[in-house]
Amino acid sequence: MEKSKVEKNKTTSSKKALSSNPILSSKPVAANPFTTDSIVAKINNFNTHRTNNRMFPIKNTAGKIVDYTELLGEMNVNFKKSKDLHELFNKINDTFNEKMDSSFTAFGLYHEKSKCINLRLYTKRGETYSSKILLSETSNPVIRCFKEKTPITQRNTEFLEIPYMHNSGAFILPMISVNECIGVIILGKENFDMNVNLLEFFTDFLAMYLHNAELLERTSKYANTDTLTLLNNHRGFQEILSAEIQKAEENKTSLSVVMLDVNNISKINRELGHAKGDEVIKLLAEKVKQNIRPSDSAGRYGGDEIAIIMPNTSTSEAKYLAEYITYCLSCCFVDDVGPVKVSVGISTYPECTKDQEKLLILAEQAMYISQAKGYKEGMSAIISSSDYNFWDDVALNSFAEILAKRHAQIGINFEDELVHTFNNEQIKSKNHLMEMATSLAGAIDAKDPYTKDHSASVSRYSEALARAINLPEEEVERIKLGALLHDVGKIGIPESILKKPDKLKNDEWEIMKQHPTIGAEKVLKPNEALRDLIPIVKYHHEHIDGTGYPEKLKGEKIPLSAKIVSVADAYHALISDRPYRKGMTVEKACEILKMGAGSQWDSDLVRHFISIAPSLSTSV
Repeated sequence: MEKSKVEKNKTTSSKKALSSNPILSSKPVAANPFTTDSIVAKINNFNTHRTNNRMFPIKNTAGKIVDYTELLGEMNVNFKKSKDLHELFNKINDTFNEKMDSSFTAFGLYHEKSKCINLRLYTKRGETYSSKILLSETSNPVIRCFKEKTPITQRNTEFLEIPYMHNSGAFILPMISVNECIGVIILGKENFDMNVNLLEFFTDFLAMYLHNAELLERTSKYANTDTLTLLNNHRGFQEILSAEIQKAEENKTSLSVVMLDVNNISKINRELGHAKGDEVIKLLAEKVKQNIRPSDSAGRYGGDEIAIIMPNTSTSEAKYLAEYITYCLSCCFVDDVGPVKVSVGISTYPECTKDQEKLLILAEQAMYISQAKGYKEGMSAIISSSDYNFWDDVALNSFAEILAKRHAQIGINFEDELVHTFNNEQIKSKNHLMEMATSLAGAIDAKDPYTKDHSASVSRYSEALARAINLPEEEVERIKLGALLHDVGKIGIPESILKKPDKLKNDEWEIMKQHPTIGAEKVLKPNEALRDLIPIVKYHHEHIDGTGYPEKLKGEKIPLSAKIVSVADAYHALISDRPYRKGMTVEKACEILKMGAGSQWDSDLVRHFISIAPSLSTSV
């Protein structure tokens, strides 16, 4: 009878102990780090003096002292120094092995699509095992721990179903972040004499670390993904292109960029609505995704532009793929739109340029030229930047449009780029040089809306005056070219001054007076083929009486060629419309030239010019 009472008392005591132990109790442990039973609360509870749950060192059954302060410090170092999750898990396992004499550590992360826990187990000997435990296996302690968010102890590891693994006890802890269980940690232990609060604190911290890592990965992915097309957005595209250009440079290979632009997208949006425009862009993106190679990358480069990065691809190979994509699009009909038509431009590294921004600019320029050329036999004109002449009017206008649109983003100025290209061009013939100079002068005249075709007209008048005084043909051609470029220095004058409709202030006029020197020094001097034009460009604003600029030259010190251009320049200015007055008649302009003869202009040259002026076209 006494014996029965003793056993009964033992059983009652045992039940009380079980109910008070947070590991073995069936009552779920609150794990939300933002509730009253939070991580902060656990930290405050580390020093609670209760059996097997205190901060100061204790001995395990093997006689080894576990210093939890040292354990926590080493875990902190693991988090700081690990480069990836695999390395972190390895280091955590090593720390548990060393500090707590554990036989293994397993990390189980929940996979939502597969509805399972993916386990990765690390042993003391450096072996690793992987397994899956389905959420439907409700009797498995791992699933119970995950679902109930409650620590569980096991006397063996049969539930892991990993063959050839040494059998031992196991301590299973839920990893909880913001009240969401994202997985479990399993600690292989022969005994369970451990600081439970600290281990729960650690698992919750690891859970938040993993949760944040996942959120960061998602954020990075979404940050680089276009929501409409699910292609890379502009930022993601630029990052990939930068990496691929670096690879191409290291491997000495080609890389092509193909840019596609939906034709008439503005009209589609305006007449059929933006939803229809989005449908067309999505179709283009889908066809691009279906037809590019695994090594290629595509992105939404602009509103309706899709760009493709093609590593290890020449221009001809890129054209072949582009032709196939445009063919596929021509076979697709969108309601109320018909077949999707695109313009296609291609640029290739390093053939076209080695600079990333210029590679994109050239592809975009080629795309605009493709747009200008339209369709032939129902197919897009696929244009490469190596197919066209830079100084062609369409090419130059496209280049100017792109740089004007993107100058603030990329910091490349159209005028500076124009001069750079001009001075690096290989001159093939006199005609080629005249063609380039005409395009350059036209682009500069376009900066000032009141001087349209000014340079071309001054060149024509100068040529006529040079012939009227019987100069040799070679000198006539030089003057003709120099007159064409006489205002090239305006490339360095701010547009706010060039386009000002009112009279310039003194400080603004001083800036304007710099353009002859800028033209001579910045544009002509670097180009050996144009250096003999420097006197014309630099001195065409000098006056006979020494009141001109930039060097106040007088009389015979002013080169004849510059004097000729000065007369022609003044005449065209007089007969041209200005914001503050209408253009003068030929007679009135000639009267003013007469009045300035001998002081501003050479008297003989004025006399000859007046005699030919009526025969010159007065169209402005």
